[in-house]
Amino acid sequence: MIKFEMPDGSIIEIRNVVLDFNGTIATDGVPIPGVAERLLHLSQRGVNVHLITADTHGTVREQCKDLLIDIDVCEGADVKEQKRRLVRELGSQWTVAVGNGRNDVGMLQESGLSISVIEREGCFTKSLLASDIVVKSILDALDLLLREKRLKATLRS
Repeated sequence: MIKFEMPDGSIIEIRNVVLDFNGTIATDGVPIPGVAERLLHLSQRGVNVHLITADTHGTVREQCKDLLIDIDVCEGADVKEQKRRLVRELGSQWTVAVGNGRNDVGMLQESGLSISVIEREGCFTKSLLASDIVVKSILDALDLLLREKRLKATLRS
């Protein structure tokens, strides 16, 4: 768990990070270099890392088999709702959601803290608008969580 105090006295407690796969931590079904190491650091700090995806390229299980994370592959047409439900089940107030796509809007809205990523596959505008923070890369998003002073500076009121 990552816990820190904001300048206004409020406490942010991060127990879970829920990530989309394609377009967020991967490009064309292949994880972006540097992601695995950062996810390991989050896990070592007691954060539960969950990957939830429609798995467009069908590669998530093979590409992420060595990571110590939970992988959920969404089935059917209600991917957006499945992602939202996961965040709710984990505890919205303790969960950070990170995504970029149309089916990420629900989890971004549901989470206590949401981050949209604009990687090579772009970002759906409504996902961007549903986010608390927007970053240009997944590495920047994960570094915000690992280096709390960055997050604190971004969320300062």
